[in-house]
Amino acid sequence: MDVVIVGAGQAGAAVAAKLRALGHDGGLTIIGDEPAPPYQRPPLSKAYLLGEMEAERLWLRAPEFWADQNITLRLGAAVSALDTAAQTLTCGGEQIRYDALVLATGSTPRRLPAAIGGDLAGVYTVRSLADVDAMRAEFQPGRRVVIVGGGYIGLEAAAVAAKLGLTATVLEMAPRILQRVASPETSAYFRALHAAHGVTIREGTGLERLLGEGRVTSARLTGGEEIPADFVIVGVGITPNTAIAEAAGIALDNGIATDAQGRTSAPGVWAAGDCASFPWREGRIRLESVGNAIDQGEVVAANILGAAKDYVAAPWFWSDQYDCKLQIAGLNTGYDRIVTRPGEGEAVSFWYYQGERLLALDAMNDARAYMVGKRLIEMGKSPDPAAIADPATNLKALLK
Repeated sequence: MDVVIVGAGQAGAAVAAKLRALGHDGGLTIIGDEPAPPYQRPPLSKAYLLGEMEAERLWLRAPEFWADQNITLRLGAAVSALDTAAQTLTCGGEQIRYDALVLATGSTPRRLPAAIGGDLAGVYTVRSLADVDAMRAEFQPGRRVVIVGGGYIGLEAAAVAAKLGLTATVLEMAPRILQRVASPETSAYFRALHAAHGVTIREGTGLERLLGEGRVTSARLTGGEEIPADFVIVGVGITPNTAIAEAAGIALDNGIATDAQGRTSAPGVWAAGDCASFPWREGRIRLESVGNAIDQGEVVAANILGAAKDYVAAPWFWSDQYDCKLQIAGLNTGYDRIVTRPGEGEAVSFWYYQGERLLALDAMNDARAYMVGKRLIEMGKSPDPAAIADPATNLKALLK
């Protein structure tokens, strides 16, 4: 059986490695549109941008792994067509046949429209190795960066800028940073953290347009105020890459729609990672995380070989900003109560409840709270909120 994987990111790499680990000895090809071998993205906006990590440390596998496992990498190559009836795809003018195809096409950052200056030089997004390589020279002490979007990508970029001696301003259109993904308590924590490092956060502030002749020089806010900008970073979310699937007539639903085992609407075609939406509780969900890409990719690999296993997501995420490590377990959708648990020193965790049910937690520099909370959520256990709030409670005892 010949398996072709479109997408050389975390999900695609996970599918390929798991197929070989499970004994698949047929043809196995990964097609990626970037020239770099499969690499991890999270450090791009953190250690790599700071210059604390070399590119080689980003690689998901040692270079020899792919050859040793007889996995063909076709890098810097784009798929131009997919024929699901003939079970072929076109890449670089060549037709490639498959018995099983995995779409692990990932996602693309949203960009500002050209009509408001999004096409000016000095305007960047943070998604690929090439993106970060292009902007690294901009990070010089004393320069001024405007960051559009107060989500995790924007805040991580602001932290790097502050650490490198730049003046950083974050623009967030919503009433508070992280509003879409976190509680007011978590927003307040990171607002104070950034303020302590000299970052200016402008909440409830929209961008009217970027100004400059060829290159950005300032940003005009919705109220008419203009602030200078030597360069701009845009962090306003991502869009799943579904063009290949859509052109081939594969069903979409907030991404490439799959069943619980990762199958798409086309026979022999599977999907995993940022691009895939799958059944979740009473609806569907699409997760943008390393953990999901790996776990879902490995389940798809097993199912290609006949495991018939449903993917049961156990969401987890993280963000590094300054000396704070944020670890998130679960999904907080539908929460109606936040329980605060102080940890040792400056550590703290916020626990999301819906009624008496524990949904998720955000742990700041509190690995113990994170690990226990993650296990509780996976086990379906919901401790008494009063016990969580009490610093004297032995969290590990709650697992029994």
